[in-house]
Amino acid sequence: MKQMLLLVFFGNLVLLNAQYQFTGEVAQENANQSIYLSLIENYRKSSRVYSDQIIKEIKADANGRFTFEGDNLSTKNRIYRIHIDGCIDSNTEGSHFLRDCNNTQSVLFIAKKGDTITFPLLQNNQALCEIASTNSKSGLLLEINTLKEEMILDFMEYSSEASRSLNFEKWFATFQEFGEQNKEPLVDLYFYDFLSDRSSETHSFYLKDIENNPYYEELKSRLSKKYPDASFTSQYENEIGADQIVLNQPNKKSRSFFWPYLLWGGVLFLIIQVFYFNFKRRERGKKKNPFDTLTSQERTIMIKISEGKSNKEIATELFISLSTVKTHINNLYKKLEVSSREEIKSLF
Repeated sequence: MKQMLLLVFFGNLVLLNAQYQFTGEVAQENANQSIYLSLIENYRKSSRVYSDQIIKEIKADANGRFTFEGDNLSTKNRIYRIHIDGCIDSNTEGSHFLRDCNNTQSVLFIAKKGDTITFPLLQNNQALCEIASTNSKSGLLLEINTLKEEMILDFMEYSSEASRSLNFEKWFATFQEFGEQNKEPLVDLYFYDFLSDRSSETHSFYLKDIENNPYYEELKSRLSKKYPDASFTSQYENEIGADQIVLNQPNKKSRSFFWPYLLWGGVLFLIIQVFYFNFKRRERGKKKNPFDTLTSQERTIMIKISEGKSNKEIATELFISLSTVKTHINNLYKKLEVSSREEIKSLF
């Protein structure tokens, strides 16, 4: 009886600690190499390796075997990645994260605290391609990747515009049905990232789908119910809300229809304004009296010229230098648009 109680006690203790264990094997060429465990909280960063996602690093042993274990995972499912950094050498460790690397092998999977997962090495020496787990959701992302490959082949086989539209409708429904059947919103987020990507051919159909398909609101409800405090839940809510605001803007089509006419109307208005102001400026210039532009000294000198005084006589009478008189006379010629003293006399 005492032994039975001890077994129950230690069994409960193990459950409380909830150790996770991820074990696997890589090819011999990757033996003694670093292997990384990452947490993917932002589903928009699931397509490649980001250094800020890494939570643990270990080394494969001489036989290529590795084990991640501990009790620091979330008690709820999350998306994780294990990858072998095939681009790293001893001098540039970690430097490749922001560029592509064909030698990097990785696997995305779903796990939580207490899971035991194995990644066996396949007979063709391929690592991280198969999952055996105590968590029934762990391998669902691998199944999504298989569906993606089937979708790509489908589009390659029928590339006409009509078949593309039918294929989009078919594959959107296929992915969404897969997510609903497996009752794991993380799976939906994984393919939502793929289908709603603005740089993908699927984005235009996604915008049409979101207008009438209740799936997206239902996913928001499932996320808030299962993962109410997770960052990816609020991320999805914000993205869906922003897309719906854009789609539901009133008179969107009418604005787009009239926009070219408004643009050209504005250009024409500006042209008319330019011509009008130039015309008014010329009219004002014609009516302006040239004598109004003269300074008091220039007027005085003009009077002296009309009296027949020479430059020297003007300088003496006004107590200014001869060069100053010449400067004033040059200014008179410019302002009155004349070229001789006789023309100044005639104007006066």
